Amino acid sequence: MASLAGAPAAAQDLPSVFLEELTWTEVRAAIDAGTTTIIIPTAGTEQNGPHMVLGKHKFIINYASAMIARELGNALVAPVVTYVPEGDVNNPTRGHMSKAGTITLPEEYFMKLLEYAARSLAVHGFTDIVLIGDSGGNQNGMEQVAAMLNDEWAGEAARVHFVGDYYGNNGFREWLMEQGETQETIGGHAGISDTSQLLAVDPRHIRTDKLAPGGGFPDSGVSGDPTRASVERGVRGIRFKVDAALNQIRELMESRQ
Repeated sequence: MASLAGAPAAAQDLPSVFLEELTWTEVRAAIDAGTTTIIIPTAGTEQNGPHMVLGKHKFIINYASAMIARELGNALVAPVVTYVPEGDVNNPTRGHMSKAGTITLPEEYFMKLLEYAARSLAVHGFTDIVLIGDSGGNQNGMEQVAAMLNDEWAGEAARVHFVGDYYGNNGFREWLMEQGETQETIGGHAGISDTSQLLAVDPRHIRTDKLAPGGGFPDSGVSGDPTRASVERGVRGIRFKVDAALNQIRELMESRQ
């Protein structure tokens, strides 16, 4: 696990990069000393087949966000948003909502939650608010909130950065194919990619006795072959995502100067 961690908590001598693990006076002092970037990670609570827990996205994005914050050196991480759009409660036979435990939030409420998290953090002096999501269904809402607030805050100190490359343009899938995997073995949900990353972050959340291609039975919620997952692939995948996010964050920050 050391290969995923690395640098000190932040440029300042803080006990943690996680906002919820700091006191308000520590946060105030950090902002005054130049820690003015805050990451708002979004995850979800959704089915991930019989082999992987419903909080998969939370564990992965929390870990990756801490890496990003440490490498930026002037950033903290807000609590992960785990209530996100996952389907329709009025039509629960489709998608993730067909499986027990999945929790959904209508898009407009998800966006309102993000909006007021960003507004709150801007009030306290954070000037670069970074939205990163570990799930495809989160991307549109984050992008819209960033655009809306940036229009409203034009000319003000605070800016919201939607970082879509973390999820949608990180190169991990392409790398897996270079290793000999196919679109079918990689799959689209709870397959090699997701399972490898969670193995690297916290293997306690993988039921190894339940690993099977396609989840092992029809309508399992798994797309792909999670038996081909590994810690080593997970370490590589998280590094791809972190690097993609860091590159985009730095580009966005440079473009505002």
